[in-house]
Amino acid sequence: MGADHGHGRHGHGHGHGHAVSADADRRYLLAALGLIVGYMAVEVVVGLLANSMALIADAAHMLTDASAIVLALVAMRIAARPAGGAYTFGYKRAEILSAQLNGATLLVLTAYFTYEGIARIVDPPAVKGPLVVVTALSGVAVNAAAAWLLSRANRRSLNIEGAFQHVLNDMYAFIATAASGVVVWATGFTQADGVATLVVAALMALAGWGLLRDSSRVLLQAAPSDLDPDEIGRVLAAVPEVEEVHDLHVWTVTSGYPTLSAHVIVKEGCGTCHEVRQRLAGLLHDRFGIEHTTLQVDHGGDRPGEDLHCPDPHGPRHRGGHSRVGTDQ
Repeated sequence: MGADHGHGRHGHGHGHGHAVSADADRRYLLAALGLIVGYMAVEVVVGLLANSMALIADAAHMLTDASAIVLALVAMRIAARPAGGAYTFGYKRAEILSAQLNGATLLVLTAYFTYEGIARIVDPPAVKGPLVVVTALSGVAVNAAAAWLLSRANRRSLNIEGAFQHVLNDMYAFIATAASGVVVWATGFTQADGVATLVVAALMALAGWGLLRDSSRVLLQAAPSDLDPDEIGRVLAAVPEVEEVHDLHVWTVTSGYPTLSAHVIVKEGCGTCHEVRQRLAGLLHDRFGIEHTTLQVDHGGDRPGEDLHCPDPHGPRHRGGHSRVGTDQ
């Protein structure tokens, strides 16, 4: 009987160069932060002068952009702390908590700007269209530059993706604001400012929901969206030496860190448990890209006459020799 810990054929090779990558990510985030904070201050002043709620909404969104980037930077520093004591995985999920907070912030802003947008459609104030257009178009350029900087960072991290979505949606919001300014300038239809505010709110809702959904999958320890545990179980059970696979768990510690554990029963006379474990770990790495695996490997003959399942089963049983999957729960 053995419980072996495999990390694919390259061990912890996925982490090589991570420090360099993290330093580059921080530089991109800091550069984007500088652009956003500088322009946000300008936009608040112009929004008040032009009496444009769409511009004020954009400025508030830019404040959340800045906050999201600061939060991402803090989370990156916390996540880099080594594992120790009770935190055996380290603090890697700090990045996921950052993504959750970014998503929740976007949804709160959605509610506020939906209210403001409707109020401005019902009772539209005077809006200085030309000032709105010029400011919004320059905002498009600033946010496009910031989004480009963030796109060069590692967007596999939900933490960085959260900051990127904030900035990208703000760029779309500026486009909507510029369009509303053109309409007000050309036609005098001041309700366009409220309509643009609602467009901003809708984009916020979409991005916020996506971040909450993806980060919640990690926190609830769901399998990564690109990995099917049943398929993995069938592939492992199809290995000639394997009699059964059960208690198969696939989850994500943090973005880009899929992890697997399973109890594997092997047939008698099929080599040592260690040899089989190495073969299965290589298969998981090559076919599914899972480097972090914990496989408890036992020979079926170690417990003659007993059921091959654990006393407290979790999930389906994958039997070798055929593709049928049991559902003993």
